[in-house]
Amino acid sequence: MKKQRIAPDMKEQIINRIKNDGISVVQAAKDHGIAENTIYGWIAKKVDGVSQSDIIKLKRENDQLKMLLGEITLKLSETQKKK
Repeated sequence: MKKQRIAPDMKEQIINRIKNDGISVVQAAKDHGIAENTIYGWIAKKVDGVSQSDIIKLKRENDQLKMLLGEITLKLSETQKKK
């Protein structure tokens, strides 16, 4: 079986439907006759110039910074109450 090549603009349209229109990967795969794993692979690769793994790292770092800010805020609040 010959592998079907999908144009980059078509990939972008499919990914945008998933991201913006809220359709599922399963539905997009059925609509376009593409394997679900293929679409998941596209999503895992760079989308809008940022890879999915970069987004996960940034979210994790953001959560850590929020926790640190919370701890500092509590300590500052406790210090001001003692005055």
